[in-house]
Amino acid sequence: MGERNTVVTVLIVIVAVVVAWWLVGFLWSALWAVVRLVFVAIVAVVLYVLIKRALDRSSARD
Repeated sequence: MGERNTVVTVLIVIVAVVVAWWLVGFLWSALWAVVRLVFVAIVAVVLYVLIKRALDRSSARD
């Protein structure tokens, strides 16, 4: 019975490592996506302000 418990323990450890590997990969991808979205939002706001300012200046000259 002791040998069977060892085999089951090894299999559980392998499954746990595989699931943890997948979970960490998924969470890392999700976190990276959120970081990218934040950077995209910041750049978009900066570009919006710059474009709006440029258009306001050009319409003020007319």
